[in-house]
Amino acid sequence: MKLSDIDISGFDTLLLDRDGVINRLRPNDYVKQWSEFEFLPDVKETLAQWAQAVKYIFVVTNQRGVSKGLMTEQDLIDIHRRMCQEIEQAGGRIDQIYYCTALTEEDPRRKPGIGMFLDILHDYPDIDSDTTLMIGDSDSDMLFAQNCGIRGIKLE
Repeated sequence: MKLSDIDISGFDTLLLDRDGVINRLRPNDYVKQWSEFEFLPDVKETLAQWAQAVKYIFVVTNQRGVSKGLMTEQDLIDIHRRMCQEIEQAGGRIDQIYYCTALTEEDPRRKPGIGMFLDILHDYPDIDSDTTLMIGDSDSDMLFAQNCGIRGIKLE
């Protein structure tokens, strides 16, 4: 299953993992600079369609490469800025990106902890959990959805 195969009807809010959903996963590595970022096929086109259909589209992503010293937080911000620019040029949008750079699973903001979802609910109090969908590529993403009380779809 790829992103364009997902039926989002009935959902107002989408939460997307980044690596493996929007861009190609780098096994045993991190996207540390823009030159390493590669959009997956049909992602920009799909996000352009979804931008017309839903109220909110967020990225929720663990990015421990920052805390490991493999990249700076500014590097991450620059990657996200360029990613959003390309998505917008294709007619899509990302309303906000939430990321966690923590190294340990004990940090409540690190998926599968619900900290980033609580941040979203704080920033956007009109969001309804019943119409929120998490799309990810890992068991951790699906556990995150379960912990948040929202539906999750795992890309394979």
